[in-house]
Amino acid sequence: MTFSEFLEFDLLETKDFDITVYEILTILVILLATIFIMRIIKRVFRARVTRKEVDPGRSHAILQILKYVIYIVVILISFEIVGIKLTLLLAGSAALLVGLGLGLQQIFQDIMSGIAILFEGSLKVGDIVQIQDDLIGKVIEIGLRTSKLETRDNIVMVVPNSKFVTDIVINWSHMEKRTRFHIDVGVAYGSDVEKVTRVLLQCAEDIKNVTKSPAPFVRFNDFGDSSLDFQLFFWTTDTFQVEYIKSEIRYKIDAAFRASGVHIPFPQRDVHIKSKTG
Repeated sequence: MTFSEFLEFDLLETKDFDITVYEILTILVILLATIFIMRIIKRVFRARVTRKEVDPGRSHAILQILKYVIYIVVILISFEIVGIKLTLLLAGSAALLVGLGLGLQQIFQDIMSGIAILFEGSLKVGDIVQIQDDLIGKVIEIGLRTSKLETRDNIVMVVPNSKFVTDIVINWSHMEKRTRFHIDVGVAYGSDVEKVTRVLLQCAEDIKNVTKSPAPFVRFNDFGDSSLDFQLFFWTTDTFQVEYIKSEIRYKIDAAFRASGVHIPFPQRDVHIKSKTG
């Protein structure tokens, strides 16, 4: 068998198409070239990110879109090389596709949501997002169907992309670099409110992750049932670790109140008992 005969040897033959050694080798060369080109594109984007010419999250999104488009084109070209007509393939599997479509509606919705996220750039790798009342995480990967979040407890969660499109999502990274938070504090009636204000401000100012400008401030919020209610407002650039910052401030407040003689009251209720006589 000559080399040309070897290349023309049929590995698979049907009435509609046949696959030869030459066609398989051609497809392998195309795949290797595609992988090589993708590596070059990744290096170019990494260099631009290093030079800060492009945002890391935007770079990742563009790379994902390019990857999916290029591989789809390669698959279609491979079908053409071996003589498989896409129209014939779709016609022959129409009933199967209808059945799969009904069963895979949620997956299809997740994929379309992933495409929308990648094109819009509303979500990027490195963003801090909140998708439920208490579920906050850092985006570490955006895929076509799912994305990965790393929570404050270093737990990696796989989240369907439709969650980011259909649910209400807070993207803390889209806000200003400094974000404002507050802590609620109640003190006993009769406390020196000026002293309470000074103590609260000092406790916030002593924390290194609390910004100096804007400076923290205190609001006398209300006369509560059992306490005078204050709110301590502060700004920080470390939104992902803000719960730890709040905890650190609360430790300082508790110690400062003890040292200053300021009391945090227990909830109180006065009960009057009337008894019938005679």
